[in-house]
Amino acid sequence: MLISIVAPCYNEEDVIERFHEHVQRVAEELLPLGHDMEFVYVDDGSRDRTLAVLKRLAGLDPRVRYVSFSRNFGKEAALLAGLRNASGDSVVVMDSDLQHPPELIKRMVSLREQGYDQVIARRTRSGDRITRTVTARLYYRLVNRLVDVELVDGVGDFRMLSRRVVDAVLALTEYNRFSKGLFAWVGFPATTFEYENAVREHGRSSWTFRGLLDYGLDGLLSFNNRPLRAALHLGVVLLLCAGLYTAWIVGAALVNGVETPGYVTIITAVTALAGVQMTMLGVIGEYTGRIYYEVKGRPHFLVKATNVERAKDLIP
Repeated sequence: MLISIVAPCYNEEDVIERFHEHVQRVAEELLPLGHDMEFVYVDDGSRDRTLAVLKRLAGLDPRVRYVSFSRNFGKEAALLAGLRNASGDSVVVMDSDLQHPPELIKRMVSLREQGYDQVIARRTRSGDRITRTVTARLYYRLVNRLVDVELVDGVGDFRMLSRRVVDAVLALTEYNRFSKGLFAWVGFPATTFEYENAVREHGRSSWTFRGLLDYGLDGLLSFNNRPLRAALHLGVVLLLCAGLYTAWIVGAALVNGVETPGYVTIITAVTALAGVQMTMLGVIGEYTGRIYYEVKGRPHFLVKATNVERAKDLIP
């Protein structure tokens, strides 16, 4: 069985060679068991010497394939490029900063041989700050009440996929991609095991609070239309409240005569309704923006350099 390792890279010049040494060691241990391996690295528009390091690795190891973007298109585009250029019977998706332990690939292979199409590594949250743990749990509890697929806390992109799962994911051509949800959406038999996340060896994560927030919103909006339906429900509730309030005002006027309306009541009502309207416009705008990107039909990424023949047609 040929196993493809797909690893997105962004400013990883300090760690990518050490990562390759680790996966090479795993490949040597799997070779006597009848498993060969290839390495597909995707440089997501790094500003450092990541591309130069990948070229050197490709010169030393013929199993190395690299694809380098013309700019930073994001991790989702990098994952898509890696899956498109992976030719293995099974594909392992993992980070190149060694936070996903390469030694777990052997366990994935063992479980894959039992017939599972997806072997998913779920990291524990031991060592995380309590605020991050609580926030993550609340997010997953909320999102699983809304989305059409189940997202599991601690489950990310680190997993082994069968060829038919990879082909199914590649058949989904949407521009706004949320791979964690797409992997869950395509289904197929899956199993999960837990591991403790390793500490990043060099540098800092490129994920900012805003980036994590946007990523969370992508997951919320990519697999359901419930926010739009909630806007409709809220509109109906407000309409009913307005009708009851109008009936109360008319009744009070008939019984007690016309009184001057309260200033505070009017300001509160106008401000509250304006806030609700702006929120609903924001929700509609998010969905409209996604439609806008889908309709334009732009490619998910552009390739600047590669040693993969079938990726060269994407070079501008």
